Amino acid sequence: MKHAFLTGLLCLLALGMRPAPALIYQVDLKEEVNSVSWLQIKKGFAAAAQDSAATILIHMNTYGGEVLYADSIRTLILNTQRPVCVFIDPNAASAGALISIACDKIFMRPGATIGASTVVNQTGAAAPDKYQSYMRGMMRATAEAKGRDPRIAEAMVDPDVAVAGVVDTGKVLTLTAEEALQLSYCDAIIESIPEIVSQQLGYQQYELKHYTFSRRDRMKGHLMGSAFRAILIMIIIAGIWFELQSPGIGFPTLAAVVAAVLYFAPLYFDGLADYWEIILFFAGVVCLLLEIFVIPGFGVAGILGIVAMITGLSFALIDNRLLPSGEFPYLELGEALLLVIFSVAVAVALCLWLSSRVGKGQGLFRRLALETSQDRKEGFVAVPADELASMTGKTGVAATVLRPGGKVRIEGQVYDAVAEFGYIESEQAVRVTRSEAGQLYVRAI
Repeated sequence: MKHAFLTGLLCLLALGMRPAPALIYQVDLKEEVNSVSWLQIKKGFAAAAQDSAATILIHMNTYGGEVLYADSIRTLILNTQRPVCVFIDPNAASAGALISIACDKIFMRPGATIGASTVVNQTGAAAPDKYQSYMRGMMRATAEAKGRDPRIAEAMVDPDVAVAGVVDTGKVLTLTAEEALQLSYCDAIIESIPEIVSQQLGYQQYELKHYTFSRRDRMKGHLMGSAFRAILIMIIIAGIWFELQSPGIGFPTLAAVVAAVLYFAPLYFDGLADYWEIILFFAGVVCLLLEIFVIPGFGVAGILGIVAMITGLSFALIDNRLLPSGEFPYLELGEALLLVIFSVAVAVALCLWLSSRVGKGQGLFRRLALETSQDRKEGFVAVPADELASMTGKTGVAATVLRPGGKVRIEGQVYDAVAEFGYIESEQAVRVTRSEAGQLYVRAI
């Protein structure tokens, strides 16, 4: 009986000394590389660190996406202290190839492919060589950091790069699983994740934890997306535009402020936007307002205001940690500038079109315009056109500030007037140059 007791005690001690199973964290990347997938990877890596995971495994199937977020994921992987592996099942194209090369080990399912990382614009055409050069540099640096042939990584971007026995010039490189295995761009061709963990990583006792991306975080990712950012920029520009067309402060200002907060706040809390970019944007708005309401004409302040606004909006989209680095982030800044300038151009075009439609047609546009008629029996009296025409050459004073529209006083009578050049202050002497459309045009004397 004593022997049985000792045997049982030894068994319990052995069980207590058995090492805990290794924790393998699986994070999926099975959609376009964008703000949503970036947030999913970022959150997944943070959860893996909190749970002290032994290895992070990215389950990938993507045709690429935005280089800005692909570079953010790449940087996160390179700076992660624990091993990161990727299982390509079955696509790692474009931005997906960049992310895969950053991983410590690459596993591919039979029939999988990796490569084709040429930078393209929104129309699908290849971007200028400046952007291709920066992408080549990123691919080369990433491959070198992981001990892989950098020329092969470059050939995935540039059709002018030839690798003897692999690819000739004129073709962008895409590798099959077998080709990648031969060129050390794949560590093993495998069928499933459990086989990777047990056969390739060597864990016999392990726990596979699949990171679940919440709906709330997914919504947050969409709010950080480029399409939503473009809409916010349009609302900001449209709000400023329409507020300048009406007296006082109203709904357009509120819409512009809310859009600006939604634009900068997520970027600031995510570490992309810095305080100087936000200050620069609002300083640009102030310069633009000063140009319109205070400084006559349109000159330095207005131009500086527009440049400051575009600069603030653009630099808020790129990671400030890239600026002090040895190579300037032309690719990220180019994409950000393209997004901002395109959004501003579309916003201005829409504002011009909407302004031309107000008061015309039926429905909403008709209701936006004031249609009350100024009837003679209600005391409204129009100035005869021949009387206005006879006033050309006469002098008077500005009854109000002309910016450029306002009123002037000539021979004791007040008339609507427009300044021909710049702004005219109140009580400044003016001369009538012509009359048109029921109002006078004047110049300061």
